[in-house]
Amino acid sequence: MFTNQDLEQISAHGLSVEKVEKQIEYFKSGFPALDIVQSATIGKGIVRMDDAQVEKYVKIYQDACHSKKIVKFVPASGAATRMFKDLFVFIEKFPAAGQGFEEFTAANKLGSVKSLMEKIHDTAFFPELKAIYEAAGDDIEKHIESGDYLDIARKILLEEGLGYGSLPKGLISFHSYPQKARKAAEEQLAEGVQYAIGAHREVNLHFTVSAEHEALFEALVRSVKPTLEKDEHITLNASFSQQAKSTDTIAVDMENKPFRKDDGSLVFRPGGHGALIENLNTIDADVIFIKNIDNVVPDSLKKPTITYKEAVAGLLLEMQEAAHRYRRILDMGIEKEAMDSLEKYVEETLCHSLPTAYSQWSDDEKKDYMKAFLSRPMRVCGMVKNEGEPGGGPFWVREADGSVSLQVVESAQIDMNDPDKKAIFDASTHFNPVDLVCAVKDYKGEKIDLTEYIDHMAGFISKKSLSGRDLKALELPGLWNGAMSRWITVFVEVPIETFNPVKTVNDLLRPAHQG
Repeated sequence: MFTNQDLEQISAHGLSVEKVEKQIEYFKSGFPALDIVQSATIGKGIVRMDDAQVEKYVKIYQDACHSKKIVKFVPASGAATRMFKDLFVFIEKFPAAGQGFEEFTAANKLGSVKSLMEKIHDTAFFPELKAIYEAAGDDIEKHIESGDYLDIARKILLEEGLGYGSLPKGLISFHSYPQKARKAAEEQLAEGVQYAIGAHREVNLHFTVSAEHEALFEALVRSVKPTLEKDEHITLNASFSQQAKSTDTIAVDMENKPFRKDDGSLVFRPGGHGALIENLNTIDADVIFIKNIDNVVPDSLKKPTITYKEAVAGLLLEMQEAAHRYRRILDMGIEKEAMDSLEKYVEETLCHSLPTAYSQWSDDEKKDYMKAFLSRPMRVCGMVKNEGEPGGGPFWVREADGSVSLQVVESAQIDMNDPDKKAIFDASTHFNPVDLVCAVKDYKGEKIDLTEYIDHMAGFISKKSLSGRDLKALELPGLWNGAMSRWITVFVEVPIETFNPVKTVNDLLRPAHQG
């Protein structure tokens, strides 16, 4: 199947022939739909904390964090292309013959472009845009008054201006402050120093970035680090990594044969955010917060986020302490009463129903199962009320052994042709905002190998195109989906105010981003 040139390409990606052949097999066999039993709801898989519980868990975290190594992990490598999708369409197609700006935007359903231009002064990046015009001896206000929005759009997107069309979201100015605008990555730093303070008052942030932008992220951190350290009396450590080429996946044609370019070379594509489990696996910390780069707010609105980050982390630490205590008891020899207590804890608190055959097992088999289960990595995931956002949600999922546990599930993992499964999905009440707190050490304090807990059958196959030809692309199990489906998982409801993603540039005009 593979030529010598292919073998060189495969090796250059850090892949093996066996791994590539396995990927091709996935294209042929597909991935099985998950057996969702029911959606997780308040009281049935999702914890809703009252004020007293929030206060309790915040205190648990604050009392413990001073002796812990804490890391905030921020996936930040994605380009902002989709954020500016409508603007790209605008500069590509306007002006159309005989159509003015308003007529064109209406005809092409580009009302977002019209709204952006009408409120361009309210964007955090407007001062930077104005400075670009001034540096060229021009005045942006003249372009606004004359309705020359094409030039403004080009200055936002292209290298002749801000170059936002080719930058990742982390390097785009999100919020205005009296001194200057803050970029998304700066807001992640400013947020992190409020709750991710660990031993020796160290704050550790890790960004996954693309290689071509790492220097820009490093320069941004250097520019704000002295002020943050002085104001917050902390030591700020920022580290960076790229998605490994070895996590790329081969593309195939519609007959599941390796897709080849005109020169005969193979096509490899990034494996999606699930590939970042490899990056996460390099982080050695007691507590790891995970949050998407674009889910940030100005300082004036950060309080709910900080409070619930600490509360969710406190719950995680309480769960971990109990799990580790049970794990040590298992090593010492456990009495029947203690085993009954452990089984109840696993099912009721850790939200994991035991395998169908569990009751038929011997005492030793039960102990071995519990030892393995309690050695898994743990996570508590914040969930917000579903208000129509696309994406995954919290569900109870049945495994092959009959056990049922909580998982974050994407719609693509569900057989929507099954009316019962579709009904379960449609009845879900909550949404995954990517708000995770993780514990990745075992009861001996040793780092757990996270790659051992990936469900490799939870990948995705999507249809793409290259040079006008259709191809199939393979995405690895998502970072908070299949890559973590074997983790001990608990869901907690968090306020909708903590979820303010920026999917399009117009989202920056919402009140949550105006401060």
